[in-house]
Amino acid sequence: MSVPSWIQDAIFYQIFPDRFYDGDLENDPPNVQPWGSSPTSWGFQGGDLKGILQKFDYLLDLGINAIYMNPIFQATSNHRYNTMDYYKIDPKLGSLDDFHALVEYAHRKDVRIILDGVFNHCGRSFFAFSDILENQDYSPYREWFHLKHFPVNAYSVGEATDYIGWWGMKSLPKFNTNNLNVRKYLMDVALYWIEQGADGWRLDVPNEINDDSFWAEFRQVVKSANPDAYIFGEIWSADLRWVGENHFDGLINYPVMDALVGLLVSNSLNVAHFAEKVEGLLSFYPAENAYAMYVPVDSHDTERILTKLGNNINKTKLAYLFQFAYPGAPSIYYGDEIGLTGGKDPGCRGAFLWDENNWNKELRNYVKTLVEQRKRHRALRRGEYIRVGKITNPECYAFVRRTTDDQVLVIINASLREQKITVNTDEIGWEDGRRLNSLITAGEQYTITNQTIEITLPAWGGYWLA
Repeated sequence: MSVPSWIQDAIFYQIFPDRFYDGDLENDPPNVQPWGSSPTSWGFQGGDLKGILQKFDYLLDLGINAIYMNPIFQATSNHRYNTMDYYKIDPKLGSLDDFHALVEYAHRKDVRIILDGVFNHCGRSFFAFSDILENQDYSPYREWFHLKHFPVNAYSVGEATDYIGWWGMKSLPKFNTNNLNVRKYLMDVALYWIEQGADGWRLDVPNEINDDSFWAEFRQVVKSANPDAYIFGEIWSADLRWVGENHFDGLINYPVMDALVGLLVSNSLNVAHFAEKVEGLLSFYPAENAYAMYVPVDSHDTERILTKLGNNINKTKLAYLFQFAYPGAPSIYYGDEIGLTGGKDPGCRGAFLWDENNWNKELRNYVKTLVEQRKRHRALRRGEYIRVGKITNPECYAFVRRTTDDQVLVIINASLREQKITVNTDEIGWEDGRRLNSLITAGEQYTITNQTIEITLPAWGGYWLA
């Protein structure tokens, strides 16, 4: 049950389904909000699975080859983390046929589809919990949850007191995963969607199920159905426990995202401390897991990257430049590439703006170039990561991604001033006279002289050279 090899070549696009594209007006709820209106916690704007399929050529043009979708199963909210029916596509998103059509087309185009699995808790409308509300202590499902006393009241004001809810929320009753019937139900769900064509699972708050045997069984079930399936968990800190043979292939690498924020926003990290953190994360995990991490710069749970970085396009481009050169699978949160902004939830969940007049085309073209070059250069996907220590400027950071037949030098200037630096190339193994081409700016070239190259980096600027 090894880590799938394809993950090192993956470039993800995360989609919040209600906000990507409305491809079927017939399944919109009666109270649908106007497309592009200010996002709210509970309102719907009509995005659906047909919309993703109809805009698939846009994704192919961008160059991504994997999609992670936020939950798509029937639920009452737009985020769908309060699952009502794990076996049913939410009717507001479409049908099982729509899911099959999306998966089949994606696979035909060599794009993988990852689903969001919420197995720690469900919604109040989930059949077993509804039965408890109806029949109270006579319910055959009373052992499916962590009930404290009867009668169980799930709809009064305030936190959950009659049962355990995720973070005390009444709307999210926590499963009792020690119960064998619950366990079987959830394992069957995991298996069912792999059999329907999903290529893996992103696991929501898996640390809330503090049971190694549960996740070992989950891995066995999923990998037995599809050995190439990718399993990754939402763990916000570095934690060795959650990767390996009995857990997950990778994690969401939020610590790298936080390091970038510390370097580019809060100035809580200087270059030396940033290097220590991002390099330390690579050595902290076994190599096969370190290279199988899902690497975001933001998500549906954080501010959008452009907003985080004070609407500074150069900082945003630099964040992407580092992200796409770092080991693991980089992820683009839908709309970031065209300059969507938004604060924390629900602000970060705004609708994709399909009028190209609203796009930041400079940013999109830049991201597209990074995607193309990462695909072209095996070193950026699979190469070892080697810090270049011999540079003359402490506000700059350089490293090499290297395979036996490919090398890319990555240099970043993490300051608000233009910086001139000299890079000593002897530790890279490059000889005098070698010409290095910029992979980002066409026609820009540098020649190694006396085992050095001299480069002027703009403020918050960076280079890939090969």
